[in-house]
Amino acid sequence: MDFIDLKTQYRALQPAIDARMRQVLEHGQYIMGPEVAELESRLAGFTEVRHCVTVASGTEALLIALMALGVRAGDEVITTPFTFVATAEAIALLGATPVFVDVEEDTGNIDAGLIEPAITDRTRAIMPVSLYGQPADMDAVNDIAERHGIAVVEDAAQSFGATYRGRRSCNLSTIGCTSFFPSKPLGCYGDGGAIFTSDDALARAMREIRVHGQEHRYYHTRIGVGGRMDTLQCAVVLAKLDRFEREIVRRREIGARYDRHFAGRLGSVAQRPDRTSVFAQYTVFADDRARLQEALKTAGIPTAVHYPVPLHRQPAYAGRCRIQGSLDVAEHLAERVISLPMGPDLRVEDQDCVIAEVLRVLAPVAA
Repeated sequence: MDFIDLKTQYRALQPAIDARMRQVLEHGQYIMGPEVAELESRLAGFTEVRHCVTVASGTEALLIALMALGVRAGDEVITTPFTFVATAEAIALLGATPVFVDVEEDTGNIDAGLIEPAITDRTRAIMPVSLYGQPADMDAVNDIAERHGIAVVEDAAQSFGATYRGRRSCNLSTIGCTSFFPSKPLGCYGDGGAIFTSDDALARAMREIRVHGQEHRYYHTRIGVGGRMDTLQCAVVLAKLDRFEREIVRRREIGARYDRHFAGRLGSVAQRPDRTSVFAQYTVFADDRARLQEALKTAGIPTAVHYPVPLHRQPAYAGRCRIQGSLDVAEHLAERVISLPMGPDLRVEDQDCVIAEVLRVLAPVAA
């Protein structure tokens, strides 16, 4: 059993993926080929934003977004410590300071009620993370940002395709950023990412930044990076887009089935009624995580922990971050979360195996 089954997905999409990649190999435009503009147009339409800018990775998306906002050394960006390191990494690479506030105990997303006390005259942006495939409380975050005249960058690396109050993730704030890493809900076969905005000036800045700050060839108006998403990876995502809506439905069905079987026995990430999740991971809370993980490993069931060490406890960020208040919830979740096999091609019999083994391990505790 695979934690995420990409092989079955490829077999289902093989004719379309092969044809798309072969087309790139035939026209030979490996950088900024026609598939790049095509993908950007389709993704912008999917999210209903004015602009989509494809980039080399989800990390690059966050970095370019912050660069376009003018974040620089001495600035602060408020975010969560309970996320992948790329969230804080993009902030630190610009010489700015990640400011960590605690998260909600039942979702792992940033606690919007804790953001405002963290704002100072150095705050340039708020970066909520849509963790495990479900958006944070973006209206609450946006309201705070608007009152203080600062931008919001949604780190939607795990939530592309999810919704919040009827709007798509990546169309919930000033800028939305996502990743097409292979294991993501919509993934390519290498690194890739995209940035979304309806602000024309920001879109122009981000397009220039991703090609070394070029306004036009060999004319550089701003500091930039080599941040383009290559044409072959865009071709893969284009092929996968045709199946994506069905995959989202399937992920939600699998998540709901897990929920039904674990109800009253094992806590899982809460699904808020005003939003949907694409279940980038199906994550539960285990008081004895090591015992559960070892039992599942023995049974041939892969698991993962997202994330075992909060960012404020990482050596690289010692002295390079600011902590606002207690981060007890993030630390508590980091000790308990464990993710189970999830994906649109997870077979019913494999899910049954996972469910049965988890309940077997829990049985002595429940007795």
